[in-house]
Amino acid sequence: MPSVLARHRAIEADPLPRNIDALLSEAAADTPDATALQFIASGEAITYAGLRDQVSRCAAGLIALGVRHGTKVAVMVPNVPAFPLTWLALARIGAVMVPVNVRYTGRELNYAVTDSGATFVVLDARYLPVLRDAALSLPPEHVVVVGEPEDGFVAWSSLRATPVTPLPTAPTLDDLMNIQYTSGTTGLPKGCMLSHRYWLTCAKVYAACDGLRYRRILSANPFFYMTPQWLMLMAFYQRATLFVASHLSLTHYAEWMRAYRIEFCWFPQDAHIAVPATPADRDHAIVRANLSLHRKELHADIEQRFGFPLRTAFGMTEIGMGLYTPFVAVEMTGSGSCGIPGPFREARVADLDGKTLPIGQEGELLIRGPGLLQGYWNKPEATQAAFHGDWFRTGDLACQNERGFVTIVGRIKEMIRRAGENISATEVENALLTLPGIVEAAAVPVPDARRGEEVKAYIVLAQGVTQADLPPEHIIAHCRVQLAAFKVPRYLEYRSEPLPRSTSGKVQKPALLAEKPDLRQGGWDRLNDTA
Repeated sequence: MPSVLARHRAIEADPLPRNIDALLSEAAADTPDATALQFIASGEAITYAGLRDQVSRCAAGLIALGVRHGTKVAVMVPNVPAFPLTWLALARIGAVMVPVNVRYTGRELNYAVTDSGATFVVLDARYLPVLRDAALSLPPEHVVVVGEPEDGFVAWSSLRATPVTPLPTAPTLDDLMNIQYTSGTTGLPKGCMLSHRYWLTCAKVYAACDGLRYRRILSANPFFYMTPQWLMLMAFYQRATLFVASHLSLTHYAEWMRAYRIEFCWFPQDAHIAVPATPADRDHAIVRANLSLHRKELHADIEQRFGFPLRTAFGMTEIGMGLYTPFVAVEMTGSGSCGIPGPFREARVADLDGKTLPIGQEGELLIRGPGLLQGYWNKPEATQAAFHGDWFRTGDLACQNERGFVTIVGRIKEMIRRAGENISATEVENALLTLPGIVEAAAVPVPDARRGEEVKAYIVLAQGVTQADLPPEHIIAHCRVQLAAFKVPRYLEYRSEPLPRSTSGKVQKPALLAEKPDLRQGGWDRLNDTA
């Protein structure tokens, strides 16, 4: 693919904007009256000129509160204008955003704020009970509330009333922009340190890799994830409109594509399953849709049903954009591959010591290039373990063919992926083990047709404690206090014997998974309340 590689080199040679704020300023200068953001639920639209003005005012308001270059600000806000406006204002200042999942409990919010060193919190008024449960030691003037504030907190709307003032210093490409928490294999979430370069590189690659023009881009994931943030910057590069849904809805996804004449989106394969085919399926304006880790047998079916080019890609919080399938690679449909390394990226498959393996042999996928995470916040050991030199260890088992196309075949890291959420098995286990009466716990993924995977927990009770003493409902109630709702196990299985362990003392989860063909058997199902 000489032409594809030539485009990669051209993209790499073209300088990035000096920071995120510079990209917005360039877009606002070029197309001031074009719509930058369109919120589907409320119908609110913001032009590029309006966005530039609101971001500048919001930044001035945050500076007036004491936010400075490098200040950490936790943001717990749903998909409303306040989220992207706050992020862009922090980018303008050179401050650091700590995005917080809006389904977090007080305990989880406390961890994100405390671990990151955030000294300000911006949150929607509906999450004030979570803030109280978090018991944070923040002065009220350091809590900014979207909606009706209370207890002396600051109203987010007041930030935009502040006169715009010159910035003391402009952030650089390698200044920290986000501490983005992601579940890992070590229990509690790890904070990925993501720079302006990270976001601008990721967005630029998706905006330019195929040379296609997109005027309307759809974002349906929560803004506290990485995807909507780079999709917004991708729209800025293209001078396009980002249509923002309030939440991901599989039943409404195709409807949004049609209604808003979307030209680029990240298509969830489950949307193909959730809604029966209709004659309206091909009534859309899609130029290209992307598909991430997927069931390869569905790929061609989705293309056939909807009639749009669907190309695979692969990214992670730690690396941003990693692999993508060029638009011209029609022959890769249904192959199961996630694509080739994009601009600014190299990929190879290695053994666990980092030694490159022969073509076609399975090993760990390694990625390197400018704009990866700068490390895990406050976790130097985890950072060191995540790299072989400057190659990031994805934790995914993969193989690569002679043309450079990579296929993910499994996961080395222990993770449960439920309905698009990454869940650390260790975090679930740690929450279970805080309940008196449980002496051993192991969380594993259970295949699920609707959500991809569900969480199953194996439980060993203390001597003298019976299931009647600690029934499933009691365990689930405990988990609901400790964990976000999507992390709470669906299946529980009580074990009368200790869990199988290796000579090093680790639970042998492959042995648990191999015990029965259907892991739903022999346990209690929270949704059906049956054993």
